Amino acid sequence: MVKQIEVDISVPSQTKYLGMIGKIGESLGHSLPYSRRDRSEFAYHLNVVLTEAMANAICHANACDPSKEIKVQISVSDQELKIRVFDQGTGFDIEKLSQLRIKKTAEGGRGIQIIFKLMDQVKYSKADKGNVLEMIKRLH
Repeated sequence: MVKQIEVDISVPSQTKYLGMIGKIGESLGHSLPYSRRDRSEFAYHLNVVLTEAMANAICHANACDPSKEIKVQISVSDQELKIRVFDQGTGFDIEKLSQLRIKKTAEGGRGIQIIFKLMDQVKYSKADKGNVLEMIKRLH
């Protein structure tokens, strides 16, 4: 598997960076050879996934603490796109959260479920100084 693109970004744990990170993913999505669907839809999905993952890392994992950091790594090969979002929190059981039934009137709780729906593989595990949410989308 040949790596074609590497993006590595670190930002303070603040929601004002959500749009920027989402737009980076969307811009990248427009430039990739995604053969399974509409490229615009794919790009929009990358924006949503990155925004949701960042929001979870900032507000839940890092408890909206601006002294903490969020690191985002995006790598693209000829076969897949991999997004890794690193937080500095205590972690959670992603499988359990992905299975929760959310009330229709609830304001939150859908981000992880959306990520599972839009990506081909999702896992959350311990990493140096926190945790990492890894999301993979096959390109062909």
